Amino acid sequence: MSAETPAAASGQFTRRRLQFRAWRGTRPFWAGLYVLLSGLPIMYFPYFHLQLGHLTLAMATTAGAGSLIIGVLLVVLGISLWFQKHVRTFAGVAAILLALVSLPVSNFGGFVMGFLLALIGGAMAVSWAPGAPEQPQPPAEAAPGAGGAPEAAPLPHQGTDPLSKSNDLSGTSPANGANGRHSAG
Repeated sequence: MSAETPAAASGQFTRRRLQFRAWRGTRPFWAGLYVLLSGLPIMYFPYFHLQLGHLTLAMATTAGAGSLIIGVLLVVLGISLWFQKHVRTFAGVAAILLALVSLPVSNFGGFVMGFLLALIGGAMAVSWAPGAPEQPQPPAEAAPGAGGAPEAAPLPHQGTDPLSKSNDLSGTSPANGANGRHSAG
């Protein structure tokens, strides 16, 4: 950094933090983080050598390549949950299935750490739903004669002629504004 380098604008850290917070709130961030972190112990422990004095304890299994593949897939699924939120159901189910496969293949799923992180992250990904955008709030007080229930105002096509009255009791007539679709509730 030289004397000519401009200093960071005041409040830039706060602005970046709020931007990250807004980005994080629109996607299954924590589910992606758990799935990503679950891949690390699953792919690390089969290649880990523990030194106890002059004794080397190798955790290698015959399925070392399988452990590496499972771990890399979990890391990729975690990153895809962050940047492609529309694949959350697929990524969550795939993470749960990979966690279950890691039990017999990769030292009990990375000594149960990776297994549990993948199960929790996958369940969070499947259950995550995007929030509804905020609706503008109506004014707190309305004038005494203004507003009212929508049923109180007559529709323009409704007349006082009894012959123009529809015999449709299903409530799905386009004259009712139902667009021909049945209501489930």
